[in-house]
Amino acid sequence: MSWPPVSVVMPVLNEERHLAAAVEHVLAQEYPGELEVVLGVGPSTDRTREVADGLAAADPRVRVVDNPTGRTPAGLNAAIGASSHDIVARIDGHAMMPSDYLRVAVETLRETGADNVGGIMAAEGTTPWERAVAAAMTSKVGVGNARFHTGGEGGPADTVYLGVFQRSALRRVGGYDEAFLRAQDWEMNHRIRTTGGTVWFEPRMRVSYRPRRNVRLLARQYFHYGRWRRVVARQHKGTINLRYLAPPVAVAGILAGLVGGVFWWPLFLAPAAYLALVTAASAPLAKGLPAASVPMIPLALATMHMSWGVGFITSPPGLGSDSRAARASRSTRA
Repeated sequence: MSWPPVSVVMPVLNEERHLAAAVEHVLAQEYPGELEVVLGVGPSTDRTREVADGLAAADPRVRVVDNPTGRTPAGLNAAIGASSHDIVARIDGHAMMPSDYLRVAVETLRETGADNVGGIMAAEGTTPWERAVAAAMTSKVGVGNARFHTGGEGGPADTVYLGVFQRSALRRVGGYDEAFLRAQDWEMNHRIRTTGGTVWFEPRMRVSYRPRRNVRLLARQYFHYGRWRRVVARQHKGTINLRYLAPPVAVAGILAGLVGGVFWWPLFLAPAAYLALVTAASAPLAKGLPAASVPMIPLALATMHMSWGVGFITSPPGLGSDSRAARASRSTRA
């Protein structure tokens, strides 16, 4: 087999702690073909740029390009534009690739004819809180039936974690939509599929992911997930399903119970029932975790559900109004 060269692109912002290790995992890949790494570096408040420049100076396979906005999709597009090869792998600045990741990706691209292949976002923690969040993020009660979180059989999928692309597919859809500060992967994979391409889930492609280190950061992450997922739903009709509607319905039910319970006490049973369900669902997730993590699992689940639901409900109608889909819709109406 002739192994094609691969460009690995990373959007990087405030990744001083993890960037060197992430790049090292790429350069140490057990991949027989040529590799290059292009870092799209934003205006960080730590030493990220210094680390990136040092990596580029130490290895000619590493290059640095500027991302003045600091936004993830803009950094990805800048890195893709500066890259050279027909296969493009997206990796984050804190992701740790297994040694066979690119080999499996290229094999899967060839075997399936897919435009994008990706695998599992393998959440792993070190602190008791991170391990509790990891258990929640890899469970169906936490994130629904998304295979890139929970695993499953390989095959066509709506979206995957990160992704290894045919450059021809990126050109066909015009790359990432820079208006999507979140959900840019889901949105672009949707465009790949609607233009006749295939997005393929391959469970052997596992990338370690470190959860947010406290409740506040987890809540902020899932709030923005919910907020931007509603933008996708507005602009790409028919892309919403019950899995995405469950958190906002839960939020609405709990609020109705808390407010209505003041006037009719049985309505207080709604939030009580949710807490009971979350607590019961947490028990199976505690297997193998340290004792300190166990009581944190219900808190992690509730934080994810409630933050996502509130973000979805409060998503401003004008959010994402400068996206390609929104501009095309306005042009059509005009």
